[in-house]
Amino acid sequence: MKEELDASASLAGTVQELARAVVSALGGGDDRTRVLDSVTTAPDDPVLLAAARVLGADVLAPRLLLGQDRPPEETALVAAAARAFPPAAASFSSLWNHWGMRAAVARASGTEAPAPPVDGAAALSWAATEPWQELTRRLAPAAALAGPEPSPLAAAVAGRTEDLARGFVRAVRRRDWLQAAGAGRWLALAPEVPASLGLDAGLEFTAHLGGADARVLLHCRAAALLRAGAVR
Repeated sequence: MKEELDASASLAGTVQELARAVVSALGGGDDRTRVLDSVTTAPDDPVLLAAARVLGADVLAPRLLLGQDRPPEETALVAAAARAFPPAAASFSSLWNHWGMRAAVARASGTEAPAPPVDGAAALSWAATEPWQELTRRLAPAAALAGPEPSPLAAAVAGRTEDLARGFVRAVRRRDWLQAAGAGRWLALAPEVPASLGLDAGLEFTAHLGGADARVLLHCRAAALLRAGAVR
């Protein structure tokens, strides 16, 4: 039991280190900031591979969002994590995050993008009818896919702006900062976000109160870049 707790704590700490390093690269806009240099875990440590699987495509967010020329070791890490941790077939977020990792690696490598994990619009028909609470619950853990690259998932939820806004407000009120940040990131892609929502201020509030979790900061920073049109 102690060994399991130690391993869990080690993974959680490495996820936070890796997320903070990505946030730093996004904040400074400096392609000389090497993400892996800011992580104390050894490059060949399986814990780092597992942490990369948790963050998914966001390990490559400086390349995907800012067009930075990143060190090849970062792409190699994401590719290795995708190989080491196949998706759980029954998990929506696992399937899409795994696809997002492979798609990010393909973009970084200049190779053909992989096929989406579902076939055809019918497989995503739920996105138009799912209650807003469940929609938010599903989408927030897959927020790494809310980026500049088109995806069937993003297209399927493009008409749910109002419902995503309701989910964002609910998550903020419940102080579920990670869900709020994920929902806010999807909203940054959504069309016709009402000014009355105050999304930009809401993202700043979420980052301020939820910033102890670097994943919250990462999603809020990515959303701010998308909102500002800074994505290349």
